[in-house]
Amino acid sequence: MANRDSGEQAGREDMADVAIVVISTNEAHWVEPCLRTVYDHAGDASLQVIVVDNSSTDGTREMVESRFPQASVVTSLNRGFAHGNNRGLEHANARYMLLLNPDTEVLEGTFGDLVRLMDARPDVGLAGVRQVNGEGKLLRTIRRFPSASRTLGEALYSERWPVHPAWAGERVLDAAAYEREGECDWTSGSFMLARREALLGAGLLDERFFLQSEEPDLCLRIKRAGWQVRHLPQMTIVHLAHKAGVVPRMVAQDAYSRKQYAHKHFGRAHRGLYISAIGIQHLIRAATAGAAGADADARREGARLALGAISGRGGPPFGPPPHTAVAPSLNGTGAHASTPETTVRETAASESS
Repeated sequence: MANRDSGEQAGREDMADVAIVVISTNEAHWVEPCLRTVYDHAGDASLQVIVVDNSSTDGTREMVESRFPQASVVTSLNRGFAHGNNRGLEHANARYMLLLNPDTEVLEGTFGDLVRLMDARPDVGLAGVRQVNGEGKLLRTIRRFPSASRTLGEALYSERWPVHPAWAGERVLDAAAYEREGECDWTSGSFMLARREALLGAGLLDERFFLQSEEPDLCLRIKRAGWQVRHLPQMTIVHLAHKAGVVPRMVAQDAYSRKQYAHKHFGRAHRGLYISAIGIQHLIRAATAGAAGADADARREGARLALGAISGRGGPPFGPPPHTAVAPSLNGTGAHASTPETTVRETAASESS
């Protein structure tokens, strides 16, 4: 027993404090400033940085290897956000795992301070931090779990109401909530810091979600496993979100992933109400698209594709999901089984950026 305990302790001492997984699909221009600020804000934390190169042709690997030789690069096919992050997590050896978007930069705080905060909160399984956009405007990343009433409330422009009841929307709008620490249902996947034990206990990301809804799914499983999900304002990052404006196929992907989430987590009655609420939401968006100005046509097309995705008439926007939640390994080599949707999904990340 003594020898085993000694071995386990030695294993933990070999771990980094934080493993940071960044996915790049032809996003070397974002990855370079992202990694530079990551290392600049390490503090006294030891970092293991893993860049997952999703079949890039822009020299992502060469840029990382030349400018950040302390980081490692993992080659992966582009099969979505969850798939790419899982490929990076398989190489991680750290007490905490951070999933970080490539189009982010750390502005305030250090990972050393963040690790101390998490160490002092042993019940916290996953945490998000304060986020702003490129103009410094607060991004509402504290979220409530999806429900039929919240989706319908958002369809009825509940964010414009003078009061914002919790049943009428997923986003927490109160700006003061982002300046204090607090528990939340889920947080944006652009920055999710997970405790190793919580992630291993709840399971990796579900790769059947190509993009969208994998964050609430993971946070729900972590909370069901007995952990808290919290917002920690002690770090601030900039997230250059919504860079491409309205992309119709991504609108449809969001609707399809929500349908997947409903089938995974809701009973029949709630599932039917929730999917109906999604349909109402997109019918309203199509009817009011004219007010969007230059984005009007894209909004109408996005609503049309979304309605097709949830009704089954249009099919999954990026091909059928894989049969398993995590890609199986082949012969223990780290290679992964090919799935028929690979080629149709190759353009997804470029459309979302």
